[in-house]
Amino acid sequence: MRQRGVAVSGGSIMGLVALCLMLSTADPAHAQAPGSSGAIGLGSRGWSAADISHGTSVNELEFSARAGLASDYIYRGVTLSDHAPAAGAAFEARFSQLYAGTTVATVNLPTQPIAEFTYAAGIREKIATIDFDFGVTYFAYPGEKLPGETNGINYWETVIRGDRKISEQFRLAAGYAYSPNVSNTGAWSQYGAAGVGYDLPNQLLPKDVAISFTTAAGYSWFGNQRQQLGGFPLPAYLNWQAGVTLTHKAFNFDLRYYDTNLTKENCFVFTGDPNAQPGGRINLATNPDGLTSNWCGATFVAKVWFALN
Repeated sequence: MRQRGVAVSGGSIMGLVALCLMLSTADPAHAQAPGSSGAIGLGSRGWSAADISHGTSVNELEFSARAGLASDYIYRGVTLSDHAPAAGAAFEARFSQLYAGTTVATVNLPTQPIAEFTYAAGIREKIATIDFDFGVTYFAYPGEKLPGETNGINYWETVIRGDRKISEQFRLAAGYAYSPNVSNTGAWSQYGAAGVGYDLPNQLLPKDVAISFTTAAGYSWFGNQRQQLGGFPLPAYLNWQAGVTLTHKAFNFDLRYYDTNLTKENCFVFTGDPNAQPGGRINLATNPDGLTSNWCGATFVAKVWFALN
């Protein structure tokens, strides 16, 4: 059985170039102003806070939590819920620059786990004009009914992310992530991403309401899988997304478009979609049956959640 292979969150050359460009631009500021509503999504999992730059907290223990519903669970342009609705929740504790958190999200994957759990820890530090996040995340999929030849898809990743506010309305973000064994396939993965956000001026909006427009793009590339999975690299691909986020106090609503440049044949190779259909172009090495999947195509997603700090 094919294992699902998925990339991580952030970008090597692309991310470093974007971060250098941010360093070269003018005055210092936090990555997200108090009135901004939408973080620039660079591909963190589920309902985690990894795509939100909190800045450095004071030297006391702080907590945050969020929970909500989405019409689809999209990660790096690929559905993890078979284009069905998904629910999730997250909890995070912070002390000064240190943080640790956990999330849970419903998924519908080929190995049939009961849910996706993530456990993350790291440091958030402001360096020059950039809010950095240096973190490590472990992804766990308990209760897999079909763990396959690699005995499940649990894995871990490291990530670096930088956010910078360049004016009252505009924000930039970029990042890079690496996993030595993505989805337990034996293949390393790297991911680079960058994005921009625009916050509507507060004076144009009702009290306690914030609206942000954000967009980002990223590139995933991989090493060779284990021989029992074919020994070939997972297909490299681009993904992109754009949308709008509305916030009113603890309430958040996001409407977003996602897409990738994966063909339907490579989408099956990448995901192992159990509902894949024949009729695609045959590749004797990676897809001898010419199976196709719609898990990687254009998708609109509506998401609503409540956040408490």
